Amino acid sequence: MDYVNLGRSGLLVSPLCLGTMNFGPRTSEEDSFAIMDRAHELGLNFFDTANTYGGKKGEGVTESIIGRWFVQGGGRRERTVIATKLYGDMGDWPNERRLSALNIRRACDASLKRLQTDYIDVYQAHHVDRNTPFEEFWEAMEVLRQQGKILYVGSSNFAGWHLAKAQESAARRRFMGLVSEQSHYNLLTRAVEMEVLPACEDYGIGVIPWSPLAGGLLSGVLRKLDSGADTGRSVADHMVKQLEKHRDKIEQYEKLCDELGEHPADVALAWLLKQRAVTAPIIGPRTMEQLENSLRALEIDLDDAALARLDEIFPGHRTAPEDYAW
Repeated sequence: MDYVNLGRSGLLVSPLCLGTMNFGPRTSEEDSFAIMDRAHELGLNFFDTANTYGGKKGEGVTESIIGRWFVQGGGRRERTVIATKLYGDMGDWPNERRLSALNIRRACDASLKRLQTDYIDVYQAHHVDRNTPFEEFWEAMEVLRQQGKILYVGSSNFAGWHLAKAQESAARRRFMGLVSEQSHYNLLTRAVEMEVLPACEDYGIGVIPWSPLAGGLLSGVLRKLDSGADTGRSVADHMVKQLEKHRDKIEQYEKLCDELGEHPADVALAWLLKQRAVTAPIIGPRTMEQLENSLRALEIDLDDAALARLDEIFPGHRTAPEDYAW
């Protein structure tokens, strides 16, 4: 496994990040344990979660599963770079959500308790809080870092100007600021190329793409339909319209993958690994097979011709302002 730095930090992480959102709602605790153990065997050391994952409001089901896995020992915690998030509703009272100093303090302590650890490697804002100034956000994060409860700070779903505002605010406080940004990024969803990726590259923020397979549309869904295989999430009711909307592109994409002799899901991940500022796409396996199959992406080296063809099928963006000026 060739480990990479998370943004400009000295922290080394695997080039694929194990997403745990399925742990609890769709993957049993026993199977979740087995997937995490196998991830370590395969060399994956970067795990992502959130306090809201698990499907039961306020319970932090997924974090609790990871915590019970950690306490089995055997170096599980020591070998894991754990990233978790806060922002979403964890209760019905007004300060049980978002990024106030009060909620940051309470949410961090609650996540530490569920994860059964004394520190979080990367503590991430799951969304920008338009009602909390960055001065308050950074002061709260500084306190957590001074207390040894967190090591690094990351963001998720920030716009380019949010990233700039956050980093400039941190710099004025002589604080390191953000080291990572989780963005919705895949071959079908490329808006972050306009301003988010350039901002991340300039500020040394590592990009962690979520939904790298576009909710299953890039996972060989047409192949599965043609074969009559169990498509699982790929053609769930809410995805049918998206599939029809992009059918022509998906057909071209799967044809190209056939020509390359690679599975569509692997090509989608391999493409992300070639993009600017990207550190590690998040894979969210429901099964052991899905986890193991994801590692193939690390062996694929897409050449210029393949990359150009992918850009033809899924047109992207140049950087701002070139994409809308000159």
